[in-house]
Amino acid sequence: MLEYGSDTEGDEQETPLLPRSQEDKVQRAPACCSSRYCLALLSSFGFFVVYSLRVNLSVAMVDMLNTTHQSSTNHSFSVCPPHASPTRPKHNHTARVYDWDSETQGWILGSFFYGYILTQIPGGYLAGRFGPKWLMGLGILGTAVFTLLTPVAADLGAGYLIALRVLEGVGEGVTFPAMYTMWAAWAPPLERSRLLTISYIGAQLGTVVSLPLSGEICFYLDWTYVFYVFGAVGVVWFVLWALLVFDSPNTHPRISEREKNYITTSLKSELSPSQGVIPWKAIVTSRPLWAIVVAHFSYNWTFYTLLTLLPTYMNDILGFSIQQNGILSALPYMGCAVFAVLSGQLADYLRETLLYRTVVVRKSFTLVGMIGPALFLVAAGYTGCNYTLAVTFLTLSSALGGVSASGFNINHLDIAPSYAGILLGITNTFATIPGMVGPVIARALTKHNTIEEWQAVFYIAAAINLMGASVYTMFGRGSVQPWAVHSSHSHGN
Repeated sequence: MLEYGSDTEGDEQETPLLPRSQEDKVQRAPACCSSRYCLALLSSFGFFVVYSLRVNLSVAMVDMLNTTHQSSTNHSFSVCPPHASPTRPKHNHTARVYDWDSETQGWILGSFFYGYILTQIPGGYLAGRFGPKWLMGLGILGTAVFTLLTPVAADLGAGYLIALRVLEGVGEGVTFPAMYTMWAAWAPPLERSRLLTISYIGAQLGTVVSLPLSGEICFYLDWTYVFYVFGAVGVVWFVLWALLVFDSPNTHPRISEREKNYITTSLKSELSPSQGVIPWKAIVTSRPLWAIVVAHFSYNWTFYTLLTLLPTYMNDILGFSIQQNGILSALPYMGCAVFAVLSGQLADYLRETLLYRTVVVRKSFTLVGMIGPALFLVAAGYTGCNYTLAVTFLTLSSALGGVSASGFNINHLDIAPSYAGILLGITNTFATIPGMVGPVIARALTKHNTIEEWQAVFYIAAAINLMGASVYTMFGRGSVQPWAVHSSHSHGN
């Protein structure tokens, strides 16, 4: 790999991107009612939709399976004693159920990511070339429409459902690269952690809301309404996005001059003036980028394993009903959302007020956000049928993972803001692989649904997390790389 001068720790102490004298001349625009924070909230709603459409199948799957050979409570085969739950309304089982074995379930749950991986790098390129607004908007709209068609596909057969989920993944694959491209033009460097954590907290909130709500919908109606409700919400979001969002401050008709000047001035030394020529060789041989790749892959292994299989674990091992399942499965992501927002505030405070170097902040938050989840995930496997302790450890594992939102997760914008969408596309391509193979491997390892089998799943995820944290600590950087900007300044603070 090529090694660039700013890949060394010493470069983190170079002249800041905006010298203090120049930074003082830039009048900071208020956050309240600003266009950049409006974008943060609307994009947060967008990622709420993205994750709602992604995870609702995890809960619905429990109710889509033919369990007539089991008791009416659907708990006869859970490892732990079942929990008492209210009697289900008789009218809620009008939808069809299917005889899918554990292997087929694994392929259905993982199929989304086979489409998702295809549009990561193209998404970053297209967003930079044609603008991120419509790319993200149409990607989510397409996914919402396919979600509305899910019951039809399931009736046609598992193969059709797998194909439909692949298409949903294609639509959602452009969302993160597109949004990173948009933030490269909208997020002032010293507000980056705040704005991005607000934006991406929507992903956690989408999980927090969709898991319990999907359980309630399945309980009182039937599983088909899960897809109708969330698909309709996606269409509503698209209308708001199309009317209120613009690609950059310069194209926004309602932004104040003060805010426009603040954003463009704070970013002018970071953005490359020749974005038409993409330095592909320098990008793919950049050591800091590959550090992010390894960290992103490792974190997502744990994240996607829990995201797709936590409802199954709650049902098959801990014996929670479909109604209880969604609520308890959401707790870890509620904790993750809270920690993500708090970490964003703390990260920018450390950088702006206490003048901690960017690289120190990113690495510290990554270590906490990856080692903590690994320890609590392994511990959860040894709680047996202690329901309270199991849910507590799983919640702490995901909650601490939220800290990494201000670590490696936004480091793309630190090292190459002009190409942040492309970099995110590259790292997310590798980080999607766990979503493709994780559920399949996990279901292959848990054919008999024993606690020991699930311990193996948790151990694998924890080990991969520790590897990612180690690699990022050694090779991660916090400064703008030479190939990413044609300027004498480097953002080291």
